[in-house]
Amino acid sequence: MDTIFGLHAIIEAIEAGKTIDKLLLKKDLSGDLARHLINLARERNIIIQRVPIEKLNRITRKNHQGAIAMLAAVTYYHVDQVLPAAFDEGMNPFFVVLDGVTDVRNFGAIARTCDCAGVTAIVIPEKGSVSVNGDAIKTSAGALNYIPVCREPSLTEAITYLKQSGCRIIGTSDKNSVGYTHCDYTGPVALILGSEGNGMSRDVMQLCDTLVAIPEFGNINSLNVSVAGGIMMYEVVRQRLADGQGVR
Repeated sequence: MDTIFGLHAIIEAIEAGKTIDKLLLKKDLSGDLARHLINLARERNIIIQRVPIEKLNRITRKNHQGAIAMLAAVTYYHVDQVLPAAFDEGMNPFFVVLDGVTDVRNFGAIARTCDCAGVTAIVIPEKGSVSVNGDAIKTSAGALNYIPVCREPSLTEAITYLKQSGCRIIGTSDKNSVGYTHCDYTGPVALILGSEGNGMSRDVMQLCDTLVAIPEFGNINSLNVSVAGGIMMYEVVRQRLADGQGVR
């Protein structure tokens, strides 16, 4: 991941509109210039992490002044930018929402399938989620260069917006769910994929219109999230093609 270091350089980059993935600051960093940087980052909803000086030194040995900005590998969007544009273009919106997915390889694999399946955009939260970095792009076989990624301050607010805009919210869960093939995906839809360890958060689950499950018959009762996502996405594709629609 590309970096910018030094207080003045980072402030200039933010003011110039560079997309910053996160800002690493030395734990005890203080002073007027540091406060200005922090205020500027908060105004732009940039993630700020306080870290030991040793971590900054591992990234660069140059004079970083206690501040390093990690540049995003892609430009992030928001759902209220992508969804109206999709409707305007006559598309049948299809979003994939990742709740708590942190493994970069899973993320890259999901993105690769999203691109193949004609997904409109991927939605991730700002905190507690994987970011789009070089490893993710490589794992996605370059798909993340083409499919929009919406990074949202509040995942529940983003899902609520999709729901109020006419998208059916479908979550994957083994609790109070129906078989994944027994759900209608032909209209605007948002698929929610939770983390392998914890699944969807309770707040996200409560926003779902339908919960679906993929049957499992082996000794291991948990599919890899990228595999489960692929199965779900291609059920959407199957139904839409059977309905006489295009993929998008």
